[in-house]
Amino acid sequence: MTAIIETQGLVMQFPSTLALDQLDLSVPPGVTGLVGANGAGKTTLISLALGLLKPTSGSITVLGLDPTTDGPVLRAQIGYGPERNVFPDDLRAYDYVRHLTEVKGLPRDEARSRASDSLFLVGLGEERFRALGTMSTGQRQRVKLAQAIAADPHLIVLDEPTDGLDPVQRDYMLGIIVQINREFGIDVLLSSHVLEEVERVCDHVVALSEGALVAQGSMAELAGASGGIDLELVQIDDRLGAIDEVVCSLIAGGATVRRSGMVLSIGGKPDDDLFDLANVSVASAGARIRRLGQHRRTLDDIFAPHNSTGSSPELGATS
Repeated sequence: MTAIIETQGLVMQFPSTLALDQLDLSVPPGVTGLVGANGAGKTTLISLALGLLKPTSGSITVLGLDPTTDGPVLRAQIGYGPERNVFPDDLRAYDYVRHLTEVKGLPRDEARSRASDSLFLVGLGEERFRALGTMSTGQRQRVKLAQAIAADPHLIVLDEPTDGLDPVQRDYMLGIIVQINREFGIDVLLSSHVLEEVERVCDHVVALSEGALVAQGSMAELAGASGGIDLELVQIDDRLGAIDEVVCSLIAGGATVRRSGMVLSIGGKPDDDLFDLANVSVASAGARIRRLGQHRRTLDDIFAPHNSTGSSPELGATS
């Protein structure tokens, strides 16, 4: 499988900041999430991929081309939705998308057709002749997506495309992104700091922290089943201390416990033993189970060792 983006020993050194540090990664076709906290190096990597920056050392290829030497040719094959709103407020959405499509090299008549089609696809068919300055945040985000896909690129790069959106708008935007890949075969690099939405829509993940690669791979590889079980209890008003009793019983039985509200992540023993211990502990405390199953690792778990805030303390027999 040919990589969409590939780097080897990629370094980007600014005067006072090492933005990327010996980065080796391979982005396959599909929808790939580029994740990391602010300052992780996501925007720097995107800028290098678009040929807007020249790396300090190392190499990067995008769609088989070198962005430094083949920038104009490469950018004609990539759609880009920036994080910042850089719209001319008095220009109509249709005219804005049409103009950028022409800049990519499409003839005027085809650019007109593509502008209308892409705006309809993102749900702005009726609003396509509105001035950009009168549009809501959600509509502006969809305009950015429309202009990114209008010229029928091989790859679109979206920088925080759900930023500022409410949950309903976010779901709609993520659905369109998946549709673009599945129905039109356009590969997507989605940069986001919201790990939950990346888990929902991405096939692969590249995770950065302070310019270094934390993890890369398919969602199945990175966020699949792992050792331990999760136990979620029902809140019962007259048994408010039941969850504490369950925790104590689990620890006494030799398990480790990580608590988040009414959910307990339990480890330290074989899973079969943990299931038996959980059932006994719940019954003896007079609690009720809402959900009990094998623990599935999330992107939050991958990032926990790299986050300064960390996660909930793990309790165990030696705590």
